[in-house]
Amino acid sequence: MSKKMIGGLMKQAQKLQEEMARIQAEAAQRTVEATAGGGMVTAVANGANEVVSIRIEKDVINPEDAEMLQDLVVAAVNGALRKAQEGMQQEMARLTGGLNVPGLGDLGGMFGR
Repeated sequence: MSKKMIGGLMKQAQKLQEEMARIQAEAAQRTVEATAGGGMVTAVANGANEVVSIRIEKDVINPEDAEMLQDLVVAAVNGALRKAQEGMQQEMARLTGGLNVPGLGDLGGMFGR
């Protein structure tokens, strides 16, 4: 492979890396939400896979059944994080034109998880 070709590949890789960083920064500003228990618990997460907020309707708070509330919170949080990851996967697929680029499949690694 010639030096010119290698240089061109390096420039393309750098451009891809810069675009990925831009997408990650934008995704960190976007939020998605998921609910559980018919909307009794709502979790909001951002594109950096961080939970931003959790809302719990007062009607679901029952000191006699804390386990149910815990399960609803876990379900809502997992749903929100799943939506955030799916959104990031879609952005990366757009960036790579649908190509399976090694290292891009592990989105958790991109967010420091």
